[in-house]
Amino acid sequence: MTQTLENSLNLPEEQRFFRGGLSWEKFKAIQASFENVPGVRLFYCQGVLEIVTIGKPHEAIKCLIAALVVTYFEVKSIEFFPSGSFSQIIPEIVEYQADLSYCFGTDKPIPDLCIEVVITSGSPIKLQKYKLMQVPEVWFWEDGTFEVYCLREEEYEKVVRSELFPELDLSRLNRCLLLSSPLEALREFRQGIQQ
Repeated sequence: MTQTLENSLNLPEEQRFFRGGLSWEKFKAIQASFENVPGVRLFYCQGVLEIVTIGKPHEAIKCLIAALVVTYFEVKSIEFFPSGSFSQIIPEIVEYQADLSYCFGTDKPIPDLCIEVVITSGSPIKLQKYKLMQVPEVWFWEDGTFEVYCLREEEYEKVVRSELFPELDLSRLNRCLLLSSPLEALREFRQGIQQ
């Protein structure tokens, strides 16, 4: 029986802190004070500050998701432009970094897909920040599974499968993510794509 990543890492909870009613200027001042603090991310969305601690389990899952989806793009010959976790900003309204983000076909200022690893749920700005940037599709890996949201006019709708990649088997992607060996995960995922 294959040991799962979840069991081998014994995933601890991330810590999330929220504060509403903050101006953009106060956010920027707080952000500057965290500039040299490793493992902490700050997000701002319409007056709400979110501070998240990022640990090794989060980063391990993020890196493995990136490896698996890039394998999918390579096998399926999908032209992609990764933009990682660069800051996406509308001054005085929103600033955040997705864990992973990609454009397809051509490189664009707004990603076609953003992916977030959520170890601790409960963010009041979960989808709002993406809606403000008009990101077409957002995936959350949370509680050991993927949730996919597609932008419909002005709101996100939770969907069963990716609209960008309807052939992508998200349950296989998730199963491979939970294997304790990243090499085994890549091999099994690639084999599943090529069948």
